[in-house]
Amino acid sequence: MAITIEQVEHIARLAKLEFTEEEKQRISRELSRILEYVEKLNELDTSRVEPLSHTTEMTNVMRPDTVTGSLPLAAVLNNAPSRQGNFFKVPKVVK
Repeated sequence: MAITIEQVEHIARLAKLEFTEEEKQRISRELSRILEYVEKLNELDTSRVEPLSHTTEMTNVMRPDTVTGSLPLAAVLNNAPSRQGNFFKVPKVVK
């Protein structure tokens, strides 16, 4: 499948890029070669290949959720740069 100069210009416009005429010619040739290679892949028989989301076997590496106790309030508030009573005091961000 050959990519035309007009298609390259359209893609460049969408990507907000500017190319010289020489660059447009080169990009057209390179994109055409890429698409020819992809078309070769379509010739392969993949009817017996299972679809997969990853190329390697994936397992969950996260630990199971377990209920634990909370941190003591005093220990948590010790990390606060500013506090008011039992709460973090933060600057107002909404007008």
